[in-house]
Amino acid sequence: MPEQPVPRTGASGVIHDLGYRPYDGPRNGSGTIASALFLSGFRNAFGLGRSGKSKVLPFLLLALNLLPAVIIVGAMTLFNANELPLGYARYASATQILVSIFVAAQAPVLFSRDLRHGSIALYLARPLSSAAYAVARWAALLAATLVFLLVPIVALYVGAVLAELDFSEQTEEAAKAALLAVLLALMLTGISGLIASVSVRRGFAVVATIAVLLLGNGVVTAVQGISDEQGELRVGEVAGLFSPYSLYRGGTSALTDELFLTPPTGAVMTAAYFAVMVLVGIAGLAGIVLRYRRIAGR
Repeated sequence: MPEQPVPRTGASGVIHDLGYRPYDGPRNGSGTIASALFLSGFRNAFGLGRSGKSKVLPFLLLALNLLPAVIIVGAMTLFNANELPLGYARYASATQILVSIFVAAQAPVLFSRDLRHGSIALYLARPLSSAAYAVARWAALLAATLVFLLVPIVALYVGAVLAELDFSEQTEEAAKAALLAVLLALMLTGISGLIASVSVRRGFAVVATIAVLLLGNGVVTAVQGISDEQGELRVGEVAGLFSPYSLYRGGTSALTDELFLTPPTGAVMTAAYFAVMVLVGIAGLAGIVLRYRRIAGR
């Protein structure tokens, strides 16, 4: 009788030990991830960690923004001036074009690029929430904008101290300018970040941000100029509530001796200017958070 074949009860296989080891180190939470995202975003805003071409625009704008302060400090030292020719708080208003270009160009780097390349889906995977991502990106842009605004103030302050101007007076004026710079940065970051977060095209975000900041300011300035000529100062004061830079100028007039067109008069209008500055910044951040919550919910 021929031998019967033994039936196979299962597939045969070989286990290969490739030497991989499971990760057994510490597992950090969403706070560490958000911190790393903030740091990388701040570096990316200045092109650090990216190609050399990415560093040209932000550092060129930063150098151009700092150049007037350097010239002023040099002139003060050379001619022994007894006062600053350009006040601390007025500096940002004088260089508003450079500030606007900076935030308009760098906001899409932090917001639009992840949307365009689809990497936002990876960032919003657990444990990082959409709100944490939005706040980290917003904070990175805010920090970069503050560096852009505060570096010239620090340069002017150092020059004034070295020129032996009144220390207490210069410190007070520089502190007021720093406070106003924080309020301006909050507004610019909220507006530019929100625009960039709804656009996957960097060019559109840049143009839209510049239009909102500079064209809007141009319209408000024209209304204030006309109202000043016609003696309708209240119209100019109210118009100043509709542009970040006019709000900044109004706040500057309220805190310092700098004079601008139709500054806010009275406690109520002055408080309204500062309240709107804060509300614009908060509204911008809230809009960014809601935008990414919608993206995460898709």
